[in-house]
Amino acid sequence: MSETIVGILGFVTIICIVYMLFQSKTLPSIAFILFPSILAVILVVSGYFTIDQIGELVKGGFKSTGPTAALFVFSVLYFGIMGDVGLFDVIINALMKLIGDSVIGVTIMTAIIALIGHLDGGGASTFCILIPAMLPVYKKMHMRPTTLLRIAVLAMGVLNLMPWAGPTMRAASVLGVEAGALWRTLIPIQIFGIILCLAHAVLAGFQEQARGAGLNGKLAQTEGAVDAGEAEEIKSGELARPNLFIFNLILTIAVIALLVWDKFPSYLPFMLGVAIAIMVNYPGAKMQKKIINSHAGPALMMCSTLMGAAVLMGVLVYGIDVEGAAVIAKPGTDMSIISVVTCMANIIKMVLPPALGSHLPIVIGILSVPLALAFDTDSYFYGMLPIMIAIGAGFGVEALPIAVAMVVCRNCATFISPMVPATLLGVGLADVDIKDHIKASFMYVWAFSIICMIFAIIIGIIPL
Repeated sequence: MSETIVGILGFVTIICIVYMLFQSKTLPSIAFILFPSILAVILVVSGYFTIDQIGELVKGGFKSTGPTAALFVFSVLYFGIMGDVGLFDVIINALMKLIGDSVIGVTIMTAIIALIGHLDGGGASTFCILIPAMLPVYKKMHMRPTTLLRIAVLAMGVLNLMPWAGPTMRAASVLGVEAGALWRTLIPIQIFGIILCLAHAVLAGFQEQARGAGLNGKLAQTEGAVDAGEAEEIKSGELARPNLFIFNLILTIAVIALLVWDKFPSYLPFMLGVAIAIMVNYPGAKMQKKIINSHAGPALMMCSTLMGAAVLMGVLVYGIDVEGAAVIAKPGTDMSIISVVTCMANIIKMVLPPALGSHLPIVIGILSVPLALAFDTDSYFYGMLPIMIAIGAGFGVEALPIAVAMVVCRNCATFISPMVPATLLGVGLADVDIKDHIKASFMYVWAFSIICMIFAIIIGIIPL
């Protein structure tokens, strides 16, 4: 089977997954497992991969998502326990005193926390800091969690331009420059993006206000909202441990500090946190089993989604190197069989009209957000960026503007992509279906990326 056919099949697989999710035909975990498996069977029958190689690809996918799966399970358990003991009730009350009945204040605070929380460049840690703190506030104010996620992903996308963040480091390695040097070029765009994401937070606040959100808004008058609030209070009252508030607060700060410190695997602080929290707050095996079982459903759902994503990433993203191992192609890696996403990138290279070659940075900037749904970060920068640079060289376009366009515009869409494990963590913590997250955020993210690109054109970083 030719690489072109393999690439076409890759696009068909992604389209099928997106269609099934958007039409609510199945769960994400099922779609992530089923359609890549069908593709794998076709590739084996056609002789592109062997059965043994498919096994290696799937193992590779699990290696990349396994740690995040552990993070999923124990972060859900930890924040669930902290919710049970009433830690967040005190924090919420403090935030509500600060914000009052201001829906716009909530959205601005969301953006600020996301910007500060993402200074370390870690998507998982930012979601773990932001969502447990703000989601109860959104529920109390009758605001949509999809709005919380949209504000968060735009702020995180802007901060993801930092030189220690993954996309900037990957692009710099392809360009052969220091990440800090590339970042200095991106600083004006990043400053503009921060202002833009705060403006979007204000807009989101007005939108929520218009639909009746707020402590005393029209949504607060509906019977369902009142019942939900009463249910929360009852649940909190039964399991609350107000006398251990200081202990639980210090423990949570310690867990987050270890997560941000980044000296241990991201799941270890939460594993330790769960063990300590449940031993102190709920002594006795019977009670501990009850607490864990009460949060088992969300944890299992999140974990199954990530396990499905491991199959998706393994079949699409990984290729086979000359030693027969499943790897993601990076500069200097010798491949005996290239990955499906590399074949997809080559198709984009073939179908790109020559007339657009001289405007390649703009073209790839516009396409970056839709392509983010099909390409993970490694494949996008290590697979597609070198191809785009090679195409641009044929039209006399320098490599730097192409890299800037791809980094800036792709970063905006990083955390709406199902190919990014942290996205799945975020939607899981917020209890939002990934299709709803993409629907609510996609057009805003796309517009945001194009506005940032236009700014880069105005200040001369990207040529017309």
